[in-house]
Amino acid sequence: MKTVAIILAGGGGERFNATVPKQFVKLAGKLIIEHTINVFERHPLINEIYLVVHSEFCNWMKGIVQHGPYSKVRKVLIGGATRQKSSKVGIFACAEDIERVLIHDAVRPFVSEGIITNVIQALDNFPSVDVAIPTADTIIEISSHDLIRGVPPRKHLLRGQTPQGFRLSAIKKAHILAEKEGYTSAPDDCSLILRYGLGDTHVVNGSEYNLKITYPLDLDIADKIFQIYKIGLPDIDRVTLEGRLGGKTVAIFGGTSGIGLEISKLCRELGVHSYEFSRSNGADVRDFESVKGALEKVSRLHNGIDSVVCSAGILEKGLIERTEISSVIDQVSINLIGNMLVAKASIPYLKQTKGSLIFFASSSYTRGRSEYASYSASKAGLVNFVQGFADEVSQYAIRVNIINPERTDTPLRHRNFGNEDKTTLLSPRFVALATLRTVVSDITGAVVSVRKIDENRELTA
Repeated sequence: MKTVAIILAGGGGERFNATVPKQFVKLAGKLIIEHTINVFERHPLINEIYLVVHSEFCNWMKGIVQHGPYSKVRKVLIGGATRQKSSKVGIFACAEDIERVLIHDAVRPFVSEGIITNVIQALDNFPSVDVAIPTADTIIEISSHDLIRGVPPRKHLLRGQTPQGFRLSAIKKAHILAEKEGYTSAPDDCSLILRYGLGDTHVVNGSEYNLKITYPLDLDIADKIFQIYKIGLPDIDRVTLEGRLGGKTVAIFGGTSGIGLEISKLCRELGVHSYEFSRSNGADVRDFESVKGALEKVSRLHNGIDSVVCSAGILEKGLIERTEISSVIDQVSINLIGNMLVAKASIPYLKQTKGSLIFFASSSYTRGRSEYASYSASKAGLVNFVQGFADEVSQYAIRVNIINPERTDTPLRHRNFGNEDKTTLLSPRFVALATLRTVVSDITGAVVSVRKIDENRELTA
């Protein structure tokens, strides 16, 4: 059955108080609406995408689609003055062979693949499907004079989200009936199904992450979500990975040990021209000229560089009170400043190839921890840098991401934590695989979490 995702982006952003509607504000290197489109673009059960936008931004949106990696976007439509009218525009643009539609807010960029799948599957048994989560707050009903009229029991109240899913015939009929009645104030499309008694509406679980960006504060929250949200690893098999990377050129800083070394080994297996640099062979990330020289050497050999990976980093545990000043300076200089210098030196090469730049975080970046406060601070700073830098270079189609692996079986970890049960640690090989999957993906400005549970799942698949 053919399924279309209708993404509503017709709002003018009055509540957001910005110069452009909120869906066109940048977040982690891309417009909010681009993040939203990408989720549906990647979903295997979505066949086509329709965008319903404000008339003033229609041509701009067409330009974004034309220059973006959006093979499923078929139509960019001008929306109406209300949400109900914009939904109707998208619904009545559907061809006869379309059986299911999902209607989603453009300003919900964190909708997960799982939520979309659950909505689509539920349409096998119901004419309409909503997405909702429990409310943590008590809901009160008030009178026109701001007096409490009632306090409904919370266990029966949920907070609605999107996407809402429909069999096309049912939602079309609902809008036709609304037009005949002259009803124009529907808060969403499921309410029309309910109003006209067109069948049951099933509810599937949403997510607290599936935030609707409505107010300026929401953008601050969304920025943080991008740092902690568990971005799913791109589902790319070995054959596809080899096809996309074979013959490409990758420069790896920190490539002679640990995760960097594993990335290098995997690159060579995949037919990639891989070059490893570290202090051991004269390329210190703290020295901008040595970084430039390394990249120039690679570029001369292969007439360009397709990707740069920087896994250079150090960790020296110890209380700040007892730590040598040189140790604090080294950790910040290598883990943060050195990585920033690699980014700066990489720009001219990745502009030419529209390439990918990868850095590495740590699980400690979200919260400073005793005995490695310097390390935690440097990694938190690097995550913020990646988000800002991804925004800066998005104009060149350069993708910038940061890999956040859980505890990994590397020499760096062994030096600081001693002998640990290796069955509880990520293998550097799996982190290398996740890194190269991210290199060939279209995501940018993201913290890509790599978890032991993901490795175990692949091993048992």
